[in-house]
Amino acid sequence: MNLQYLRYALEVEKTGSISKAAENLLMSQPNLSRAIKELEESLGITIFKRTSKGVSATYQGEEFLSHAKRILSQVDEVEAMYKNRKANKQRFLISVPRASYIACAFINFINKIDINQDTEIYYKETNSLRAINNILQADYKLGIIRYQTSFEQYFNSMLYEHGLASREILSFNSVLLLSKEDPLARKDKIEPSDLRGYIELAYPDPYVPSLPLTDARKAEHSKCVEKRIYIFERASKFDLLKNIKNSFMWVSPMPQELLDLHQLVQKPCKFNKKIYKDVLIYRKDYYLSDLDQAFIDEIDKMKEKIK
Repeated sequence: MNLQYLRYALEVEKTGSISKAAENLLMSQPNLSRAIKELEESLGITIFKRTSKGVSATYQGEEFLSHAKRILSQVDEVEAMYKNRKANKQRFLISVPRASYIACAFINFINKIDINQDTEIYYKETNSLRAINNILQADYKLGIIRYQTSFEQYFNSMLYEHGLASREILSFNSVLLLSKEDPLARKDKIEPSDLRGYIELAYPDPYVPSLPLTDARKAEHSKCVEKRIYIFERASKFDLLKNIKNSFMWVSPMPQELLDLHQLVQKPCKFNKKIYKDVLIYRKDYYLSDLDQAFIDEIDKMKEKIK
């Protein structure tokens, strides 16, 4: 029996709605309906009856769901028992936006931890949805999500619904990132018209709760350009900016030593009014470990270098 299906069924029972449960589980309604149907067929019972007001458990369903709760509780106890036996191993798992100042902080963090201990580190650069999913559905304890402040209420609602705590790390206006050799690098004031004919390097997977991907992209990307190259890897942007003529990117402020290393410049642009926030997230019942706090301390130090 698929334990994940048990979790799905309990979420449906809690919400009384397939659509609401699917939203809470960050999955599509058809996929959730299919999973519930497969579970019912494997058991040979009907767990839920559908009504105009939603769904409710049948008599057999109530009996099954009671067993499911006990099973998952026991599974959680076993997992906790064996995880505690691995307490001597250093484990750090985090999902972050593609941000250079965070990457630099991560390098400093790694260089300061005790390498004499068994260590397991996961550092995943991704979008906000996957960062949230990695906490809810995988073994990640921390995440950093990025969003425009104009969409903050949507993210706050989503975090609240999923029992996630949040802490602001950085609020910023994006800066224009260019090759040192680009003519705009020598301009004191850049206007939107200066970017016409330029190629924007952009990440293709912005995320805003309840907003279609196409609309999220429109809100994220420059309105004054018609040429874009979509990239997934943060590191590749440096080579692209240096080697593709008339290319640029909107980024969070970067440390000067990194700009010098890659022969890039960052230019504040007053016409770009978008304000972003990078926000640390974790489960409300999770207590930050010493390793977690050490990483946050390095981010705080790096923030001082980009002000």
